[in-house]
Amino acid sequence: MSVKLTWYGHGAQGLEVDGIKILVDPFLSDNPAASITPDRVAADYILLSHGHGDHLGNTVDIAKRTGALVITNFEIANWLGKQGVKTEGQHIGGGCHYAFGYVKLTQAMHGSGLPDGSYGGNPAGFLLTFKNGKKVYLACDTGLFGDMRLIGEEGIELATLPIGDHYTMGPEDALRAVKLIQPKHVIPVHYNTFDLIKQDAAAWAARVEAETSTKAHVLNPGDSFEID
Repeated sequence: MSVKLTWYGHGAQGLEVDGIKILVDPFLSDNPAASITPDRVAADYILLSHGHGDHLGNTVDIAKRTGALVITNFEIANWLGKQGVKTEGQHIGGGCHYAFGYVKLTQAMHGSGLPDGSYGGNPAGFLLTFKNGKKVYLACDTGLFGDMRLIGEEGIELATLPIGDHYTMGPEDALRAVKLIQPKHVIPVHYNTFDLIKQDAAAWAARVEAETSTKAHVLNPGDSFEID
């Protein structure tokens, strides 16, 4: 069993597990860094971390076109359900089994208001446990928090962490996050989409590998990384 993660630019990511396609925070049509358009992306499931427009993105259109189940917090699930989207509402600390494995919502230090002003519940990250036991942590939009160490105690094969600063962790805090989580592999995300979040990902990756035992992988939008 292998897990392939593709970074589509900004916070948008895709995972493929035994032919099952999982789309994360599909901000594509208004994303200047996006490597794929919403009419071409495939999805059996969509993980939506919070309600901001640069993460909610094209969720409704993609879910309706593909029939994907959207996994998100309870408030956003209700909001999407009123728009004819299939949803599964969870909350932080709670998990559920799906065809590809187990999804637990984790804490994220951020906001979650929806584009129309509706209450978007609490923002979240995702801890995915696949059937082969491998665990992937998608931090999504967050600042640094000490309980990342507890997430790391799960034994993380791969983590994706925001490094853009301004709205999320910047490079320094993202490096501290790697030291707390201690994943085998890490991929930086949520940077260089706009001038406000420009960062040198290669320099950050070099520091990760110099100061930790984690392997850092810098992807261009559209590139993939695979774990067995």
